[in-house]
Amino acid sequence: MKKKIAVIGSGFSGLSAAAYLAKAGNEVHVFEKHDRPGGRARQFSTEHGYVFDMGPSWYWMPDIIESFFADFGYKSSDFFELISLNPQFEIIFSQDKISVPQNLEELKILFERIEKGAGLQLEKFMQSAKFKYEVGMQDFVNKPCHNWAEFISPKIAKSAIKLDLLTGFRTYVAKYFKSEKLRTLMEFPVIFLGASPKKIPALYSLMNYGGYALGTHYPMGGFYQLVLAMKKVAESRGAVFHFDKTVECINTDNVKVKSLIINGNIYEFDAVIASADYHHTETLLNKEYRNYSEGYWQNRTFAPSSLIYYLGIDQTIPNLEHHTLFFENDLDVHIDSIYGEKKWPEKPLFYACCPSKTDNTVAPRGKENLFLLMPLAIGINDQEVVREEYLMEMLSRIEKHTGITGLRSMIEYKKSYCASDFVSDYNAYGGNAYGLANTLCQTAVLKPKIRNKRLKNLFYTGQLTVPGPGVPPSIISGKIVANEIIKLKQEKL
Repeated sequence: MKKKIAVIGSGFSGLSAAAYLAKAGNEVHVFEKHDRPGGRARQFSTEHGYVFDMGPSWYWMPDIIESFFADFGYKSSDFFELISLNPQFEIIFSQDKISVPQNLEELKILFERIEKGAGLQLEKFMQSAKFKYEVGMQDFVNKPCHNWAEFISPKIAKSAIKLDLLTGFRTYVAKYFKSEKLRTLMEFPVIFLGASPKKIPALYSLMNYGGYALGTHYPMGGFYQLVLAMKKVAESRGAVFHFDKTVECINTDNVKVKSLIINGNIYEFDAVIASADYHHTETLLNKEYRNYSEGYWQNRTFAPSSLIYYLGIDQTIPNLEHHTLFFENDLDVHIDSIYGEKKWPEKPLFYACCPSKTDNTVAPRGKENLFLLMPLAIGINDQEVVREEYLMEMLSRIEKHTGITGLRSMIEYKKSYCASDFVSDYNAYGGNAYGLANTLCQTAVLKPKIRNKRLKNLFYTGQLTVPGPGVPPSIISGKIVANEIIKLKQEKL
């Protein structure tokens, strides 16, 4: 039976859910509060000729993204050109730097040069990471996680020990490498999962395979090209997008959602998927229909917020790669400022993305598009004067690395973005940037449920539910929730 379905939000999980539900023959309407799709992955242009991706910039796990397009008879190349970056990125230490090559064999040589025997250890590490990636991405992340019974299978049971579910990531990495630099390099990918490497299960070494082995890529025109491509796929199957539409209330009738109030108007639907912030969506319901209390959310471990700067630089910057990690300071000290003391870091780490090194469409000729990001605690006071202090810190360290001087005077466009902006733009709990951290106590069945416990036609998707934060997981999340509704096709919602 054809259903009329509303999707709240057009981030990656919402785009994915809309596409799969429309493909199944449903009437799908996507409501987005902003004037364009993408959520955190929106893009904006300036009068100076700069084009900034607002959020995601690391195109990892390309096979997962290709799988989405393949489900609809497409390839990513039908929509955009994907470039493999070489080097993948550069990581700056206090007295040294490492440039990560595109080729895994070259990376092994690099590891061996830094630590005797580390080349062979990297090969062993990646063999194990590949196994985790194949099992994890095929048998783990596609489950709705209603209960642990979903994970009872001979294959998963046989693989349990190899998956290292109960080993901490830091402990796991230390078994392979002695060099602090190599350990930091191997720990970096799990920062995307929103917690300290000490609290992330070793299962997530799959991230190292999904990044270092499968490569770091860039879609020409910016990451937003993926958003536009997914929107086209959804529209090709009949999904309809409505922009500048704010969902103000979810009306219920006993055990069902009856309608949504959108910009003051009432619209009825057979089912609703919330791709917006999970906590915010629940505030649109009467308390008796919410899955979780305020206390529940207060006790969750969230991924960090971020201080972001979008900078237009009126000349080229030498000696700067597309992706650069400034890790001159202690990772654990910065992490403690996020999860322990919850304050602005005294000796911060940060990330610089300069896509104009690869793509001449994102900045005028002879100029640079520079995106700076520094992870922060959620709920932090982010006054502009404090933001500016950290901008000066980041610019100073870029100058030291590149040899350029007077970088501040070269800025012809500047926009900052921080915790309070994540709240106002995305209703993000505490201003989080990435969702819920993938700690062991917040993995799989232990994450917030994708289905409302009291309203049988309300579902949730995105980075606060399964499988977790990140672009590929969000795409998978949309597919999972769509399949849950498709399974109910013969039922009366």
